[in-house]
Amino acid sequence: MARSYPESDEAASGQSWQGERLAEEGERVAKVGLSLLAAGDDWWAIDKPAELPSVPGRDPSRFDSVHSRLCQLSDDTRAVHRLDVATSGVLLVARNVEGQRRLSRLFQSRTIEKRYLAVVAGHLTPAEGSIALPLRCDWPRRPRQIVDFTHGKSALTHYRVEQRLTLEGQRPDGTPQTLAASRVALTPHTGRSHQLRLHMLALGHPIIGDGFYARGAALNASPRLLLHAARLVIPPASDGEAPPLVLEAPLPF
Repeated sequence: MARSYPESDEAASGQSWQGERLAEEGERVAKVGLSLLAAGDDWWAIDKPAELPSVPGRDPSRFDSVHSRLCQLSDDTRAVHRLDVATSGVLLVARNVEGQRRLSRLFQSRTIEKRYLAVVAGHLTPAEGSIALPLRCDWPRRPRQIVDFTHGKSALTHYRVEQRLTLEGQRPDGTPQTLAASRVALTPHTGRSHQLRLHMLALGHPIIGDGFYARGAALNASPRLLLHAARLVIPPASDGEAPPLVLEAPLPF
């Protein structure tokens, strides 16, 4: 369930909608096949399902997306940030140019707090730490990314283990398989493509179900990528007394 508090003028004009107005907007959004977490005059917060793109792809067969569906409600819909196709969770979308301008400035200044939850292969030691590894696109195999200390862009992720797990699954031949795993909270301090996926892989603990980077048991243990954008926190204006806008999407796995 989403939690939202009044946001600052820096986030969007007015306050986050409540009560009947929010319920009516939720019904409108549901008609285009999406789940609304919160909304304001200039923005929607959508609970993006896994495998639905944030924006349309170049191929016409990949037109269906959160953005294209919301365009059915407003011709002025604008992308603000994106989640990987395989990632679920909180996605902010601007309703108009003004909302895009305000929210894009906050994302670019890295003042919006992001928190992800993931299930990774193995038990991490230590249980909390940071990964600073530069990343760049692996052009011959794009959209895959790689660690590159010469040409990569700086990337920083903080992780914390929340629970140690044992997953029950099957090998490709159908025989039972048990896999040690960990549920981790991930806080990216930069926003590079596939950052969380590459940083976990670099530690030797790929995210379960990652079709790009996991192999063997880690790949076969889930039909989807176990990565979820669980929380966004938009800070209040520097001179304001209002609390931050907190948006949360329930964990689907």
